[in-house]
Amino acid sequence: MATMESLIGLVNRIQRACTVLGDHGGEGMSLWEALPSVAVVGGQSSGKSSVLESVVGRDFLPRGSGIVTRRPLVLQLHKTDEGQQEYAEFLHAPKKRFTDFASVRKEIQDETDRLTGKTKHISNIPIHLSIYSPNVVNLTLIDLPGLTKVAVEGQPDSIVEDIENMVRSYVEKPNSIILAISPANQDIATSDAIKLAREVDPTGERTFGVLTKLDLMDKGTNALDVLEGRAYRLQHPWVGIVNRSQADINKNVDMIAARRKEHEYFETSPEYGHLAHKMGSEYLAKLLSKHLESVIRQRIPSIIALINKTIDELNAELDRIGRPIGGDAGAHLYTILEMCRAFDRVFKEHLDGGRAGGDRIYGVFDHQLPAALKKLPFDRHLSLNNVRKVVSEADGYQPHLIAPEQGYRRLIDGSLSFFKGPAEASVDAVHFILKELVRKSIAETQELKRFPSLQADIAAAATEALERFREEGRKTVLRLVEMESTYLTVEFFRKLSLEPENTPNPNNTAPNMDRYTENHLRRIGSNVSAYVFMVCDTLKNSIPKAVVYCQVREAKRALLNHFYAQIGRREKEQLSAMLDEDPALMGRREAIAKRLELYKSARDEIDSVAWK
Repeated sequence: MATMESLIGLVNRIQRACTVLGDHGGEGMSLWEALPSVAVVGGQSSGKSSVLESVVGRDFLPRGSGIVTRRPLVLQLHKTDEGQQEYAEFLHAPKKRFTDFASVRKEIQDETDRLTGKTKHISNIPIHLSIYSPNVVNLTLIDLPGLTKVAVEGQPDSIVEDIENMVRSYVEKPNSIILAISPANQDIATSDAIKLAREVDPTGERTFGVLTKLDLMDKGTNALDVLEGRAYRLQHPWVGIVNRSQADINKNVDMIAARRKEHEYFETSPEYGHLAHKMGSEYLAKLLSKHLESVIRQRIPSIIALINKTIDELNAELDRIGRPIGGDAGAHLYTILEMCRAFDRVFKEHLDGGRAGGDRIYGVFDHQLPAALKKLPFDRHLSLNNVRKVVSEADGYQPHLIAPEQGYRRLIDGSLSFFKGPAEASVDAVHFILKELVRKSIAETQELKRFPSLQADIAAAATEALERFREEGRKTVLRLVEMESTYLTVEFFRKLSLEPENTPNPNNTAPNMDRYTENHLRRIGSNVSAYVFMVCDTLKNSIPKAVVYCQVREAKRALLNHFYAQIGRREKEQLSAMLDEDPALMGRREAIAKRLELYKSARDEIDSVAWK
């Protein structure tokens, strides 16, 4: 089972890779759009920045009047062990580690100005900031520009609409978790964040409400109606926050001390004391982290589906514009073949046990396949009601005379069809292991390190071959299942007892609407179940043989055969003239290859986390 840290870390890595390639959301259904995230929404002066700093435990965000946040800030928090130094890293400056958080604030401001200039314009290209600290939980937050109602001097007239459109592009996607921040000293009905959240999430399923500035409310008033869900109900509990006062900020009061002060406020408050265990920035961070992990786990199947669809589209586009072409000189051909043989030796060592990795294939057959077979829904399919329904429908208007032949066959066919899922899953699992072994083998082949382009060619050829082997493996295991359905083992049924049912029909009348006694139906279900489990035992042994024969054996025997044939044709046909490609086409191919690598890497990473 994947851990919270691995799931959130997985999304963090994919988000960073998306940003590098220019995919940063808000432009249709991209991979970024499919990833769950927590979008922080609030009006100007709602205390949004203070909430984020309380969650982090550090002063690091730019402050000032007007629109301070002018680019989305993707804030990725990583919990470290106690005693380790806190530091921050930016995606745009990957080799620089910031330990002074005043420098972090300046870097955010400088990086914002780099795109927007010193104006008050906004940009939808995010800044990625990772903070490593023992005082945080594993969590990713996207800080968005504060909603505003009027443009100030230096801003375009469209700024109000521009900000709302940007914020809306993040919060309206179904995978977005909305953190709606509202000040307690204002009427919740006028909250910009709640208004927008209500429009894009009318049921409140994706919205977490945060109420700030509880300590600044007029004397004699409180926010219990909001916090307890009476004023505006959400599916998730409201969380109250007490930010540092402006005096505390001016005095540079330590954020950890501010957390303690916030905790004391709720513990000693006569109005909120009974809610103290569900209030404060620390509770909010833990609540969001747990919920984000849950949402990521739920969304993994849809993310994988999008990745697979995009990979197919990118591969088709690469096929259309042409794959990269290697050299054709005799010396070059000899060198390429030597590199391929060196890679092939390492790959076979992984499979044969000389290097680690091949044992994972046995794990698929010994653990995954039997576990998947045990979970098949035979109990539901062979329930009394379903047996009655299937047998009755199979008879049609003419009840069977001796034994419900067609009913038996339909029940068996329906049961055997369930085996296709585990069979295909075994093929896919071995395929992913073989792909990983190809990647490892390329990295471990010392002779290949000098030739990064050749590494990519071999990886592409091996992946293409593994796809062919996977398709053949899938066809073969499905044939095994279909063969069991096509011709049933007659001897099994001939051995069954042919004694009449225990409760005969004393009136010797025609069958009623149900046509059969319960005992007779149970006997049919029991017979079918016994036959299906006999087939299950057979497939448990034959599926691994088919997978090894079609995939593992072929990978050892012919992983690069198609690649060798391609190289031979290039040499004979003197393809060197084709190396002069249009720079625009080369750039297009490179961009597609990068996106393809991103999606393949994302799929491999999801597989590696999902299998843990």
